[in-house]
Amino acid sequence: MVKTITVYCASSSHIDEAYFLAARELGTLIAQCGITLVTGSGKSGLMGAVNQGAIDAGGKTIGVIPQFMYERQWQHPDLTELIVTPDMHRRKEKMAELADAVIALPGGIGTFEELMEIITWRKLGLFEGQIVILNTNGYYNPILTMLHDAVDKGFMRTLDLGLWKVAETPQQVIELLV
Repeated sequence: MVKTITVYCASSSHIDEAYFLAARELGTLIAQCGITLVTGSGKSGLMGAVNQGAIDAGGKTIGVIPQFMYERQWQHPDLTELIVTPDMHRRKEKMAELADAVIALPGGIGTFEELMEIITWRKLGLFEGQIVILNTNGYYNPILTMLHDAVDKGFMRTLDLGLWKVAETPQQVIELLV
């Protein structure tokens, strides 16, 4: 049973409103299911939206933030709990440690890196939870194509494509996890 979900996503605010709506809806649904939300603690971008959705729905939220970001006050002010780590590596480790499942929303380099690392950890048996990619507006299509190409060219096994699932809507994410 999934009790805690870690969400990786963008902190950028310069993106289409559709991404914000999906993130906020996902946070709301997570809270309504009684699942604890773990994020990188941000107050802006999709991270702020998913946090706010969960908070407004009365959910429990845990933010994990490295010291340098905490000093810059990038954290959402209304999180249930805030964990400050010495650096980014320990932040990612803690977020994975807390997770029964991971969801990747659209994001940039940091989100891509977190997603690929958790997929790698699952392949190596270091993370046993489920991984779901929320493919809002087909955002992840190029990466999914690249991963299929890696299989076609022999760099990955077909079996590896089962390390994650893909959902098109926040509701589909919840259906895959609950």
